[in-house]
Amino acid sequence: MTQLITTELVELDQNLGNSPETVIRHLASKVAATGRASEVEGLFADAYAREQKTATGIPGGIAIPHCRSAAVTEPTLAMARLNPKVDFGAKDGPADLIFFIAAPDGADQAHLKLLSKLARSLIKKDFTAALRNASSREEIVELVDGALADKPAHAAAAPADGTPGTLNTSGQSGASAVEGAGASAAAGSSGPKRLVAVTACPTGIAHTYMAADSLVAAAQEAGVDLQVETQGSSGAKPLDPAVIAAADAVIFAVDVDVRGKERFAGKPVINAPVKRGIDEPAKMVEEALAAADNPNARRVPHFGAEEQAETADREKGEHIGQKLKRALLTGVSYMIPFVAGGGLLIALGFLLGGYDITDVADTVVVENNFGNLPEGGLAIYLGAVLFKIGALSMGFLVPALAGYIAYAIADRPGIAPGFVAGAVAGFMGAGFLGGIVGGLLAGYMAHLIGTWAVPRWLRGLMPVVIIPLLASIFASGLMFLVLGGPIAGLTAALNDWLSGMTGASAVVLGIILGLMMCFDLGGPVNKVAYAFAVAGLSAGSATNQAPWQIMATVMAAGMVPPLAMALATVLDKKLFSLAERENGKAAWLLGASFISEGAIPFAAADPLRVIPASMVGGALTGALSMAFGVTSQAPHGGIFVFFAIGNLLMFVLSIIAGTIVSALVVVALKRWAAKKTVDTVETVPATV
Repeated sequence: MTQLITTELVELDQNLGNSPETVIRHLASKVAATGRASEVEGLFADAYAREQKTATGIPGGIAIPHCRSAAVTEPTLAMARLNPKVDFGAKDGPADLIFFIAAPDGADQAHLKLLSKLARSLIKKDFTAALRNASSREEIVELVDGALADKPAHAAAAPADGTPGTLNTSGQSGASAVEGAGASAAAGSSGPKRLVAVTACPTGIAHTYMAADSLVAAAQEAGVDLQVETQGSSGAKPLDPAVIAAADAVIFAVDVDVRGKERFAGKPVINAPVKRGIDEPAKMVEEALAAADNPNARRVPHFGAEEQAETADREKGEHIGQKLKRALLTGVSYMIPFVAGGGLLIALGFLLGGYDITDVADTVVVENNFGNLPEGGLAIYLGAVLFKIGALSMGFLVPALAGYIAYAIADRPGIAPGFVAGAVAGFMGAGFLGGIVGGLLAGYMAHLIGTWAVPRWLRGLMPVVIIPLLASIFASGLMFLVLGGPIAGLTAALNDWLSGMTGASAVVLGIILGLMMCFDLGGPVNKVAYAFAVAGLSAGSATNQAPWQIMATVMAAGMVPPLAMALATVLDKKLFSLAERENGKAAWLLGASFISEGAIPFAAADPLRVIPASMVGGALTGALSMAFGVTSQAPHGGIFVFFAIGNLLMFVLSIIAGTIVSALVVVALKRWAAKKTVDTVETVPATV
């Protein structure tokens, strides 16, 4: 295995500036200078972005800036002993020992275990004292290698192989500790308070494991049995259910969602950022012990009324428009996989079996097989099978949309009534609009029922029986008795209007859709236009190609922004920073794949130029696509689903035209409209 740290990656008693930014940039330059990163700016940007999310300073004069980055070619440690110290946000003051952890996006498990083991060693006072007393780079490397090799002088609280598992205060780890505690719990033995904890951070390399060890050490001093589940990047070993059942309280020291949170339902809980587990482990243990003895303490919610109450408390600051937007976007995001897979399968079915496959697919898939091929042979049989699978997948479009709109409002209890209301909307012919209405009705009714005060014995039935039953009756009943017919009539009128659009009116619709697709690059407006297109996709046919034309227009316009930004970085590199030029290389593929979000880095840096320029090109592409009657039977994939595109040449030409116009507009705006200084911070030279 490649050595993680070398003498070239060590700085001793150097002045690297007075801010975390200059220190991180310098260490990133050292990593790049040793050939372990492809470029300095990309690595620095990823590491500094992580630092801005959560300061990496920890008690004891230590900081551990870290990141995963596509610029890193092999897992690496760079270390600096600073003089003077620099403030990395620790409560006890500035840091003089800096460990910069740089991991590739796809780092292997063995390297990640070593990196997490080093992080754990840094909370040991004898190890950090040795680092401060070291007189040479070679000695630093030897000390770090010793910590990674689990030499006795620096024994870590981790298992011998570095596997992140469960830890307890007796020094046991992994399966043995869990089994032992589980056995004692099963035996009902009495003893000190029992606590369990989960630690997790976004990167999952350093803070996750340091918080675990800090909590274990604090619990040991308090005479408390504590076992920790580390949900880190190098894997996680879940706590034994018997251990959880026997615990008096739970600590969540996390910056991300806890995986399997329902395992802890009903336990008193202390919830805090992962960094608090490092900075104040004793206080967290003390708070957990107090919560264990407090019948009114906050508890891990069950999936039902309690969880809805917690969600409602968290969302108090949202106004009704924000809540609706969040619910609709959730529904669309869960619906898209059904549409993407189903749409492509239908397109493949047409490719093999022709448009007439719609008339014979049901008969062919039931009555024929490989030993009894239908008239037309293997192509017709495979075309029928693919078409039918795609059609069945598309049949989930409205139920999935409604189900996950309800889920966004009421969590799990809303899923079943939402799906049922969506199925009713489909049965009534209310389509996409009916699915939205049904999902909102089901979600809000499930949420309302979940707030009812019911006896304790009834709480367990609420999320699995009572809420789905009553919410389904309410939402689906309204769809059948009151709303379904009018919405179906509105949907039919809308489809008839779209089917009859020709000439100038179709071009106007193309302009509107193009503007919407480029307005917020994957945001709510973009998603509304996209959802409008995919909702009508299944209604398209050889005699009614308007829905397919709308789908082609939306996809073509959505490809323009990333492609235009990529072209602009080629036309005039000086107008873009190094990071933007690197993003431009990736934007070619993202744009070709119909991933509008590929332009977001450019829009975030310069929205007043990038977004208007994108909208101009998107509007042109939308107008041309509708004018030329381009069709798409696939809801996603960009140029890579060329086989599902009708009038492919004009599809490509429309995209090229919009791309060129957007690129020229953004270049012109950057040159002559209130010139903006490009971020070209001078790189600190590497010292090797």
